[in-house]
Amino acid sequence: MLNLDPPLSEKAAFKEAVKTSAPTMPGIFAWGMVTAMAMVKSGLTAGQALGMTLVVFAGSAQLASLPLIAANASVWVVFATAMVVNLRFVIFAAAIGPHLSHLPWYKRLWYGYLNADLTMALFSMRFPPHTLYQPTGKAGYVAGIDYMNWAFWQAGSIVGIFLASQIPQSWGIEFAGTLALLAVMIPLIANSAALTGVLVASAVAILTAHLPYRLGLLVAVIFGMASAMAVDTLIDHQKKTRGDA
Repeated sequence: MLNLDPPLSEKAAFKEAVKTSAPTMPGIFAWGMVTAMAMVKSGLTAGQALGMTLVVFAGSAQLASLPLIAANASVWVVFATAMVVNLRFVIFAAAIGPHLSHLPWYKRLWYGYLNADLTMALFSMRFPPHTLYQPTGKAGYVAGIDYMNWAFWQAGSIVGIFLASQIPQSWGIEFAGTLALLAVMIPLIANSAALTGVLVASAVAILTAHLPYRLGLLVAVIFGMASAMAVDTLIDHQKKTRGDA
């Protein structure tokens, strides 16, 4: 008889991920609510906004698409813009994907849909590169993060859609999402390589803020990761040199 229950190790990892990600959920909820409010106030009906948040599930892409939709741009222009804005998820998937290579393709495709900035941050902290060939607990952990993030984002979006006219923008609740990501990012700065990556990415993001379609974010991610890897390689080389001496 086929056993469809996940192993105990995956269940434990799922619970761990839920507990770890829980403190960031108020910010995710607020971020989803603000994005939904922007959709409704840009002219989308409640049904259209609900469909977008459930199918697209990507705040940056949704916000970038709204001016184009309002201007009656071609569907292909809207689609291409959303794809460009979300190019950073290609990098995230390339980093997390090898850890989940033991899963069937349809599960990896599902986790690809659920992939988010929070997934990259928390998963990378729990499973650093040297754990690549240790699959235990990874599916449960990524599922715990993804399901929490999806549920709170959608809950916030639904509230924002139906209460868009009742919540004033002067409340500034969009800043809660930024605070949530900062709370995740700061503990990740555990060494000089990570600090270098953060500083370089921050500087590049500021310098490229003028680029269209938020391409500056993608450029910042690439430069940040490259600089962190370079510093990490340099540190390893120095350690080996001192060991040989």
